[in-house]
This record gives sequence, structure tokens and C-alpha cells, in this order.
Amino acid sequence: MAFFDKFKKKKETQEDFEQTHPVEEALEEEKIEVEADCAEQDSAEKEKDFTAKPESESELVYIEKPPAGSESVGEKETSDEIKLPSPEKNKKGFLERFKVGLTRTRQNIGGKIDTLIKSTRKIDEDFFEELEDILIQADVGMNTSIELVDKIRTAVKKQKINDPAEVTDLIKEAIREILDTEEVPLNIADEKPTVILVVGVNGAGKTTSIAKLANRFKKQDKRVILAAGDTFRAAAIDQLQIWADRVGVELVKHQEGADPGAVVFDAISAAKARKADILIIDTAGRLQNKANLMKEISKVRKVIEKEIPAAPHEVLLVLDATTGQNAISQAKIFKEATGVSGIILTKLDGTAKGGIVIAVARELSIPVKMVGIGEGIEDLREFSPSVFAQAIFES
Repeated sequence: MAFFDKFKKKKETQEDFEQTHPVEEALEEEKIEVEADCAEQDSAEKEKDFTAKPESESELVYIEKPPAGSESVGEKETSDEIKLPSPEKNKKGFLERFKVGLTRTRQNIGGKIDTLIKSTRKIDEDFFEELEDILIQADVGMNTSIELVDKIRTAVKKQKINDPAEVTDLIKEAIREILDTEEVPLNIADEKPTVILVVGVNGAGKTTSIAKLANRFKKQDKRVILAAGDTFRAAAIDQLQIWADRVGVELVKHQEGADPGAVVFDAISAAKARKADILIIDTAGRLQNKANLMKEISKVRKVIEKEIPAAPHEVLLVLDATTGQNAISQAKIFKEATGVSGIILTKLDGTAKGGIVIAVARELSIPVKMVGIGEGIEDLREFSPSVFAQAIFES
């Protein structure tokens, strides 16, 4: 009975937590100041290539190639600064860089578990209770933490383990099982262009993730086009233009307040005409009105599917790891609004609660495909369950 009392108490604690921490349905919109002289560049400096006649506002839609001397744009400060990698950083291996990015998570999970194991003489129920508490505090989530500890408890009994030091490997294995042992790469279409729809709330790092993703593809000698589908904020369009110039890719955009569906139509037409390999589409991230969000995304998807029946080939949801369990609630809304195929988890290096990775994989059944582990443009990496499990325990 004592065990069930503890379980009941934890369930009540979870309910209290959820009641006192309402879902942040909308993150504060990014505050971006773009000087007028930068936004209103002389039209003679831009090469406009009208590749597709839009349904409306044809004079406002064009693909911009990065203008000569665009380095000056890089001097403007934005809220999502991307830092170019230093030569020394490029020399670091993937595992080493991943470990550096997960330093705070490793201290919070791996460090505390290591301390628990070293201070434990006997593997008993108190040990499992403390292990469960560590996982919950790291935002692994109540249900997922209980499931993890149950797996470990069963393995300890089955293998007749008495030495607490041997439990670490069991924890790693249990985490890998929940995350799945195989990496899930981005889906690249056999026929050009591959269409990637990017969704997420404002402030989650959506724009910088798009820029980093575009940079990855460009380094693979892919021709990339971006589409400014978030037409509700002029700042979103301006910011995406800055990153397009920095990375050296092209952008299709309309003016603020334009129909997102028209932007997407023109972007697809341009991608086909230019034989682009990859088309990455930004979308609005407003959660204030769930019905409008679903309507907007549904319309965009219909435009995509009409022009390319097999597309979008990926629908990537950008989540901010520092928001903890609120990220789960946001993900559920977007999952309902559109078929999310993968998750980009940003700012993982900025939180001690990296256990959200485990919670996302378990509670949403959506694979984490990319993770942001730093501010550098190279710091958006493919997610590896085995590397993650290793990195949170090894410095």
C-alpha cells in the first residue's frame, strides 16, 4: 500500500504543478529592430528574378540573390545571433561538441545520478525513489520517469545486480530504448524539390533553425530556397532576409499581411523553375487563436500538396528546450494542427533540464531529428539517441 500511496501522491503533485503552471500558448514575439536604411535598400542593388506569376501582388514577389557586400548586413544585431564557427571549434569531434553542449544537463542528470550511485551501498526501493526524483526534476516527466525506473528495477532483479555502479549502464540502455536506438534522418525526396515546412511558436528559435538548416544543405552542395510564410510580422520577414543573405541562399517573400498561401505558391513555382534541391518554408507561430493557427497551416499544406502531391516531405516542429514541459503542450497543439514528422529541439545547451528530450520522444511519439547545442551556425546537429545517452553521463 505504501508504494501506491507514493504513486498517488506523485500524481497529485503533478496535477498541482500543471494547474499552477499554465501552458504558455504564445511566447513573447521576437523584438527585432531593422534600420530603415537596411530594409529599404536601393532597388538597383538587388537582382530581381520573377520566376512565377503569383495569384496576387505580383509586383511584390521576387527571389532575392544575396547582394554584393552583404557582409554589412551581418553587422546588424538581431535577437537570434548566429556565430560563425572558429577553426578550433571545427576541429572538435561530434561527440565532444555534443558533450560540451550538454554540460548543464550532464551536471543535472548524470552528475546527480553519479552522486546517488556513489553514496548507495544497497540497491533498494529508496534508491529507485531518489533516481525517479532526479529524472522528474530534469523534466523527463512524471510518467516517463516512472517507466524508466520500472525498466531499471526489472533489469536489476533479472540480472541479480548488487553493485550500484553497474546501474549506470542500465540507465543508459533504458534511455536509448525510449528514444529508439536508431537515428531518424531528414526525409529527402527522390525528385526535386524536397519541401520542408517549419512550424513553431515565436521565440523558439525557428528562424535561426531555418538558417542553420539552410547552411547545412548548402554545404552539401544543395540549391536552397527559403519562403517567408510568416507574413503576419514584418520583423519575421526582415529577419529571414538577413539570414538568407548571410547564408547565401535565395528568399521568396511578399509584403507584411499577404496571404501565406500565395507566398508558398510562388516559392514552389520558383523552386521548380530554378531546379532547387530544397525548399524550406517558414510559418506563423501564433498560438493565441488555435483555430486560426490550424486554418492557416491547413491552407498552406493544401497549396503545397496541390503543386507537389508527395509534399511536404518533412514538417519540422521547433521547440525551445528551456521551456521544459510547456514544450510538450505546444507540441500537442501543433501535432493536432498538422502532421508533425520530426522535432528540432533548440537551446539544449542553455538548460539543465535536457531530460525534455526523453519526454518529447516518449509522450509525443515524434522523433527528435535535430538539436541545437550552441549559437554557432554549425551547432544544429542530427540527433543521436546513443550519443545523447552517452553524453549526459560522460564528460
